[in-house]
Amino acid sequence: MPVIDRILAATVFTFGICLVFSAPLHAQEVSPDSGALVIAGGSLQDSGIIDRFLQLAGGADSPIVVIPTASEADSFNNDSYSLRTFRQRGATNLTLLHTRDRNVASADSFVQAIHSARGVWFSGGRQWRLADAYLGTRTEKALWALLNRGGVIGGSSAGATIQGSYLVRGDTRTNTIMMGDHTEGFGFLKESAIDQHLLQRNRQFDLIEVLEAHPHLLGIGIDENTAIVVSQDWFEVIGASYVAIYDKLKMLGTEGKFYLLRPGDRFHLPTRTAYRNNDPLEGPVEHAW
Repeated sequence: MPVIDRILAATVFTFGICLVFSAPLHAQEVSPDSGALVIAGGSLQDSGIIDRFLQLAGGADSPIVVIPTASEADSFNNDSYSLRTFRQRGATNLTLLHTRDRNVASADSFVQAIHSARGVWFSGGRQWRLADAYLGTRTEKALWALLNRGGVIGGSSAGATIQGSYLVRGDTRTNTIMMGDHTEGFGFLKESAIDQHLLQRNRQFDLIEVLEAHPHLLGIGIDENTAIVVSQDWFEVIGASYVAIYDKLKMLGTEGKFYLLRPGDRFHLPTRTAYRNNDPLEGPVEHAW
């Protein structure tokens, strides 16, 4: 049996995952009012994820800013891996933006590239580096302005987690600590905690402790080569694997800890309702994938 299938089987029998919700939630404002988010779980072997990002940005010739600050490297050049990934998909108008100096991150000359962009992409590494460099600066304000004018913000791995409001694996010592010394993300997706590399790194149980401590949050775990595309009040799963939903409030009174969505599934964020083939997912999950 393949590794992921064994994980899924163990998940079902160990935790009794289900989609039976005990009580409806009031609608919540979670996603940005305008623009789109592409939140990827890492290891972007599926080129369709970058293609979707470029499509949302207006095409391969649209101005795109790539921010690699989550990486441990201090400097980057125009041949960096982050830029090559986009060039391979035909992107022609790329700008690399990086600093660890918060004063620079608030300088007019630094944020001008974001003001001119149709899309911004955060590549992988450690998400606390992005928080240290950009939270509360004019760079963050420029990112919100990009969404407000209908642009797209994307990211993979650390670039996915930073888009949530609660920053998991944000400890500067190790990425195995779920609730560490950095807990604030950009909050493009409000009241959320986003994890990545989910099944490939056997992380599917890790968000449970975060939801136990912060039961109001929506937990979203995204496997590698997989992404959610957020637009208005919905997200869609794209890519090659699964997305896990952790929703302690809506699953109160059930045996389930989380449930899985597959590519093509959609999720209504204000009501926290999952859909497959336009039908809400309800009942036992054993036949849901």
